[in-house]
Amino acid sequence: MINIKFGTDGWRAIIAQEFTVENVTRVAYGTALWLKEQNNKATVVIGNDPRFAGKLFAETTAKVFANAGIKVFLSSTDFVSTPMVSLGTVLLKADLGVIITASHNPPAYSGYKIKAAYGGPATPSLVEEVENLIPDRVPLELLSIEEYKKKGLIEDINLEDLYIKHIEENFDLDAIRNSGMNFAYDAMYGAGQNAMRRLFPEATFLHCENNPGFDGQAPEPIHKNLQEFSEMIKLSGDIDSGLATDGDADRIGLYNAEGEFVDSHHIILLLIHYLYKYKGLNGDVITTFSCTQKIADLCRAYNLPHTITKIGFKYICDLMVNSGKKILAGGEESGGIAIAGYIPERDGIWIGLTVWEFMAKTKKSLNDLIQEIYDLVGSFAVERYDLHLTEEKKQAIITACKERKYQSFGSYNVQNVEDMDGFKFHVGNGSWVMVRPSGTEPVLRVYSEAATSDDAFSILDATKATLLA
Repeated sequence: MINIKFGTDGWRAIIAQEFTVENVTRVAYGTALWLKEQNNKATVVIGNDPRFAGKLFAETTAKVFANAGIKVFLSSTDFVSTPMVSLGTVLLKADLGVIITASHNPPAYSGYKIKAAYGGPATPSLVEEVENLIPDRVPLELLSIEEYKKKGLIEDINLEDLYIKHIEENFDLDAIRNSGMNFAYDAMYGAGQNAMRRLFPEATFLHCENNPGFDGQAPEPIHKNLQEFSEMIKLSGDIDSGLATDGDADRIGLYNAEGEFVDSHHIILLLIHYLYKYKGLNGDVITTFSCTQKIADLCRAYNLPHTITKIGFKYICDLMVNSGKKILAGGEESGGIAIAGYIPERDGIWIGLTVWEFMAKTKKSLNDLIQEIYDLVGSFAVERYDLHLTEEKKQAIITACKERKYQSFGSYNVQNVEDMDGFKFHVGNGSWVMVRPSGTEPVLRVYSEAATSDDAFSILDATKATLLA
């Protein structure tokens, strides 16, 4: 039996290799034991994204909970997004949510995410308690789904309907639909496709078909994975903005009318600007260690408290739930963002609609709105390389970082180093380069911020050459 450990956001493994019915049963059993310890009359919401065998694993999980006497609300549609499970957990007043998803990871993977009663990622301590209860084997004789339904232990629930209704109640959809602007959406074959078709039937859609293998590509909404979408927008000549979401639709990718990628750093700045300047809202801003320095600059300009956390949305969520403070926005470089007036959860569609509403209400293009930000804090660019290395080489680089062996990267001299989560090397003129191993994939991530994209790539190239020497 493998030792099951949860990573940055859930347990993820390769389907049919380690992610099997047997191992999912073990994880579900440990989760059910934990839940029974908290509340003998607990309820749980369960769903799955469009990945291969997702429904099988979701139903397996549901049966394990039902077998333990826990009432299950089981998603009735073929697939749902992670935010649909999180929101459903809150609206149904359930004690826990579980979604079968590997989020943005390659199609060979599946995963198991736990959502707390507040509708966001389970805390690291909760996850650790569940991990400690996962048995080596579970000799269970499970009944059929129908048998558990007859016993009243499993109830079908349409989480997509709940989600659509909540969006309709919280956005000025008429303003977006009647703005005269044209919008496009790329689901990357992921879980947001049906909801977006229902919300904006007139939009231009790409990769909104059921394809459990994601056409062989990891459904991560970064520019290199969205070339077809970018070209489509560019060639159309009349699309004002394009929204992309990942496999479970909790991460966002965004494009302007020219088909140029608008990264999460710019999106977070746009959200702060809209919520504070245009909507009159206040609150703390929380961002992770890999985000642009410009967020701190904008928060100072608006006199908003700003906190930097380790990388991983769970750290943002923890502050949103437990700090006792009013949070205006929380976000990470990788496309996971949450804002005031919603659950403490990443939601690519929710954030995308907020930006589209901003455009519709102001009748301004994305470029015009970004220029408003630049007028306040100056222009910038953040770029990233993912280095696929052997574990031995990766660990050697991390050790060298810990021992402060890198004093320069090419012509860029290191002035000081921060090591909250990974290693951020400041190289002057507000520029920096950061080295950090991924928490979910066998890669070393290298980020850089500079005044322009060319400058950031120049720093990245110099850093890569030094690291791989």
